Amino acid sequence: MTGDPRRQIPRTDTLLTDPRLSEAHRMLGAEVVKQAVREAQQRARDGRIKPVDVLPAALAALPPAPALLRRVINATGVVLHTNLGRAPLSAAAVEAVTAAAGYVDIEYDVTTGARARRGRSALDALRAAVPDAGDVHVVNNGAAAIVLAATALAARREIVVARSEMVEIGDGFRLHELLASTGAGLCEVGATNRAHLRDYAEAVGPRTGFILKVHPSNFRIEGYTSAVGVADLARLPVPVVADIGSGLLRPEPLLPDEPDAATWLREGATVVTASGDKLLGGPQAGLLLGTREVIETLRGHPLARALRVDKLTLAALEATLRRPVTPTASALHADEGELRERVERLAARLVASGIAATVTPSAGVVGGGSAPGLRLPGWAVRLPPGLAEPLRHGVPCVVGRVHDGHLLLDLRCVPPAEDGTVAQAVERACS
Repeated sequence: MTGDPRRQIPRTDTLLTDPRLSEAHRMLGAEVVKQAVREAQQRARDGRIKPVDVLPAALAALPPAPALLRRVINATGVVLHTNLGRAPLSAAAVEAVTAAAGYVDIEYDVTTGARARRGRSALDALRAAVPDAGDVHVVNNGAAAIVLAATALAARREIVVARSEMVEIGDGFRLHELLASTGAGLCEVGATNRAHLRDYAEAVGPRTGFILKVHPSNFRIEGYTSAVGVADLARLPVPVVADIGSGLLRPEPLLPDEPDAATWLREGATVVTASGDKLLGGPQAGLLLGTREVIETLRGHPLARALRVDKLTLAALEATLRRPVTPTASALHADEGELRERVERLAARLVASGIAATVTPSAGVVGGGSAPGLRLPGWAVRLPPGLAEPLRHGVPCVVGRVHDGHLLLDLRCVPPAEDGTVAQAVERACS
């Protein structure tokens, strides 16, 4: 039957050569694209669509993006936004990760042709960044750093820790449960709001593995409080493992209440643990900095093999340490006047496009469990709240902050080069 419209259905190989499917083929893979084409062809055979509509139907059936993490423009004003991946990597770190995706000399000495210590270049960079440390080690996150220390130094022994420092970290993990999982016993000292040196001294005994000092960076206790510093704890006859949490390696005047690794090491901490993906501005990692003898013990423990980082993390960490201007640092130190100028330009463009946009003060925050209560003065574009959803669904995804019945787009964490991208996203959302 020569008039059968099904004969007009495009062939699979013809459809797959169409340039409109080439990008989908590259991003989604051949099987996903072929399946969408076959289903569209079958719909045409069943008479549900016309043969000419097979290609548009196949394109419409494709997922909007591969099953990968989606790029987000952070216009919330929260610098270390946990739900958005905390610290964005610097351009140098991204370049280093791309280069490390191939073969690299991670455990190979190109001079001698022999095997070498894993990640030695990144570890050298970390030692150089914190010369007060006798040695350093890197694991896959901050919690893993504490777990390794507890397992290697206090399994079947006791860890002395203040009740006021028994924190709950991200995703509901509680510190005392994490430590108990290592086989160490916990000896809690002091009261909820106050601990004294004598509390620790009375608790230290033959079964003590170490004293744990934790900076409760994601909350504050105010009023009738007291805590014991690292310098005083170091006077007791047991090791002191001190967790600064946020990854601040050196003092930061903007964050006077955040401890740093260099200071606590000088005050006598045996080991300082920290995150690499918070205030340091690098990849997710757990840093251990301390005396040469103890770090060597941690590195040699069997658990260290299970917690080690991959080549991409080591590459990003080294680039972050050797080139210290990170997006995190830029966002924290963003000039309030420059932020206002950028916001005013964005608002003016949107108003010219017929969009109700105004400029309003906006207080950014550090986020990531760091510096609770600290406000970073800035500015934001105020928009109707109904734009929040289409902006999240757009490409690129733009995430703002809904506050007091308005959508605020704070440019603190948005690179200036992307201001135009944000404007275009808003214009598309309005249309």
